[in-house]
Amino acid sequence: MSGLLAAFLSSFVATLLIIRFKHLHQRFSADWDLSGPQKFHTKVVPRIGGISIAIGLCAAILFRLKNVPNPSIELTLLICAIPTFAIGVTEDLTKKISIRLRLIFTTIAATLFVYLVPVQITRLDIPYLDLIFIFPVVGAVLTVFAITGLANAYNIIDGFNGLAGMVGIITLMAITYVGFALADPLIMYLSLIMASSILGFFIWNYPRGLIFLGDGGAYLIGFWIASLSILLTYRHQEISPWFALLINGYPIMETLFTIYRRKIHQGKSPGQPDGIHFHTLMYRRILMNNHQDNNVFSANARTAPYFWALAVMSIAPAVLWWQSTPTLIGACTLFTTSYVWLYGRIVKFKTPKWLHLEK
Repeated sequence: MSGLLAAFLSSFVATLLIIRFKHLHQRFSADWDLSGPQKFHTKVVPRIGGISIAIGLCAAILFRLKNVPNPSIELTLLICAIPTFAIGVTEDLTKKISIRLRLIFTTIAATLFVYLVPVQITRLDIPYLDLIFIFPVVGAVLTVFAITGLANAYNIIDGFNGLAGMVGIITLMAITYVGFALADPLIMYLSLIMASSILGFFIWNYPRGLIFLGDGGAYLIGFWIASLSILLTYRHQEISPWFALLINGYPIMETLFTIYRRKIHQGKSPGQPDGIHFHTLMYRRILMNNHQDNNVFSANARTAPYFWALAVMSIAPAVLWWQSTPTLIGACTLFTTSYVWLYGRIVKFKTPKWLHLEK
């Protein structure tokens, strides 16, 4: 409990200080671009909230070092996260780091995780297909790809106040629950200190958007959750590997759909930003016309809860049936179908009436 409190208070205070003294650093740390296709804020805001989350994690793990004889995995995971966090923060400060370079550094972080922990994906629970894991390199490559992809996925969904942060907290609570069910205090601690660190930041980010997560924060959260998802299923073979996929269903689907939309449908680079993410469409076609962004609960702030609910639609069955691969495959299929159907309805200006909660 003390470690969780250390994570929350450290993150909370660090975020407060960043906001309070933004006049000293906003020349470098603030998001000055108010006109990009994915920009929906109306004032200059610091985008280095990831630093606060990193400080919270460090405080909790340092506390762990003092109270646990050999916290090797905790410390190793923190070290592995450094490359992806560092390149993300560098982008937040310089605005000049390409998506390719960020992915390279995240791949390095994921490779360190596979090598140093060591952990990797060893099964999919699909007959015959699991034979490919006879070759360890297959599992290692798949693990690196999965971690890198989810880290980038959190950067993609970080579009509105509170969206990525709360999705991360909900996902971490799901991991914590299964860790509790299996009496795994390590998984529980690693999940809860990240959730506590995010919460310390979240209070300042939602609903008013006084600070943004930034690339550093988004990559750090995505990397941490991906690593824990794989670590949990590796340590407990009774857990279906589809659990790790389904609890991350929303950011994964958003990423895959973004790649399809940009690369195949539009013929553009997947790294090129656009303004038709699912959360962007929800904001523009349902919420923006009803609320001005100078209100506390503006259209920006009202967008995130829709996607918290969407994430729960994927996470809930994973938590309820974490041991059953057939059930989770069915839930994954249903979620994917629902996502594509709902996105298509909104694109075609046929938004279901039940989404217009405010009318």
